[in-house]
Amino acid sequence: MKSRTTTGAGLIGVLAGVTALTGLATATTAQAATGCAVTYTTNDWPGGFTAAITIQNLGSAINGWTLGFTFPDSGQKVDTGWSATFSQSGQNVTATNVDYNAAIATGGSVSIGFNGSWSGSNPTPASFTLNGVTCTGSTITSSPTPSPTPTLSPSASPTPTLSPSASPSPTRSPSPSPTPSPTSGKPTVAADGTGTYRTVQAAIDAVASGNSSRKVITIKPGTYREIVTIPANKPYITLQGLGSSPGDVVIVDNHYAGGNGGTFNSATAFVNGHDSALTNLTISNDYVEDGTTVNQQAVALNLNADRAVLSNVRLLGDQDTFLINDSARTYVKSSYIEGTVDFIFGGGTAVLNDCDIYEKRSSGAPITAARTDAAKTYGFLVYRSRITGAAGNTTQLGRPWGPSAQVLYRESSLSSTIKTSQPWTDMSGNSWKNARFFEYKNTGAGATVNSNRPQMSDSQASNYTPQKYLAGSDGWNPIG
Repeated sequence: MKSRTTTGAGLIGVLAGVTALTGLATATTAQAATGCAVTYTTNDWPGGFTAAITIQNLGSAINGWTLGFTFPDSGQKVDTGWSATFSQSGQNVTATNVDYNAAIATGGSVSIGFNGSWSGSNPTPASFTLNGVTCTGSTITSSPTPSPTPTLSPSASPTPTLSPSASPSPTRSPSPSPTPSPTSGKPTVAADGTGTYRTVQAAIDAVASGNSSRKVITIKPGTYREIVTIPANKPYITLQGLGSSPGDVVIVDNHYAGGNGGTFNSATAFVNGHDSALTNLTISNDYVEDGTTVNQQAVALNLNADRAVLSNVRLLGDQDTFLINDSARTYVKSSYIEGTVDFIFGGGTAVLNDCDIYEKRSSGAPITAARTDAAKTYGFLVYRSRITGAAGNTTQLGRPWGPSAQVLYRESSLSSTIKTSQPWTDMSGNSWKNARFFEYKNTGAGATVNSNRPQMSDSQASNYTPQKYLAGSDGWNPIG
């Protein structure tokens, strides 16, 4: 594996002829005079590479940008990109902003990147332009440095803490202790080239369609910035992180509804094959709400798979983190889910057992937005879990995306982040009072009982167990 990092301001071409050493990164730093500075980092392997680009604006503030550069070799090609719209004509490449990163203040920067392929050779582009202005600079230094260690988790998702007005933290951390996983042997996926594949999607693509037995894809610790899809014709796939905690393996992207075809198309991971499993890893959408852009929904996991099991995972996002579609039944065990608005939502059936659910916005919002069909008895069950948030008395348990929404919080710890007088609210003309919203034997500062908090009776609760939520017509019981 060849790893190369070039940092500069249009003088990158001075080092274009330098051959990167295997296992080393070549760093070039230039003090830019005007216009822009560019950092271009590549991880290379035979026939392919990933490029991460940081653009720093050193001129006047801009709102709308295009970065241009030329591949030195005719065999170099952009395949798929992120955080920008890439186009290529011959050896000339342009990357144009998407809505959420169009503005760059003076001294500000944006990060974009792409996966590419090459034949012949893969030299570094010689220069870059920002809105037609060549990035220029002077004072070049170069020294070999070790290849960077992959980032283990997105910086946008710190470990949650409660505000002074909130109730004490749960006795266990939001990221539960992982089930032991294999740490020896060659992983299926490793970004550094020590596995069979460098991307999670490449490993999924290699699984034969219509497989009838479990396929375990092991993933070496690191950050995998990509959009991952387990297609409907590939059931029984397990994605298993090999780290000591779910934060060690992070699958992340930053699509959002307004720039990528709506909420359902904004996800980092699309899990469609039945009997899929995710364990000991993180799925994140690190798009950051700016408070002004419409359609800011940004899904981390879009789940269509029936009989899916998530164990010891983290699902990180802002609005609409975890989508459970109508066709899905899922069992989520000992996991962590965070977001801002409606961040557990959809028309499917889900049991969240022994999970930590965190409302990270200080102004609060509804946690769930169920759209359960009236013909379905079961929607979402939050069971023996812990609900916390960034501020006290701000967060609602949910609202009805559909008129027959069904949600039960059962035997869970509700911190003072919950709005005790009104924990349910209306949505899109659907009254929470007509929805099937209940609580049963919850505890904590946020678990008071009043006329706005329907409580299940013991006799009702006997029919609303995790096993009954998930059984369906086939008797599925992942709980054991």
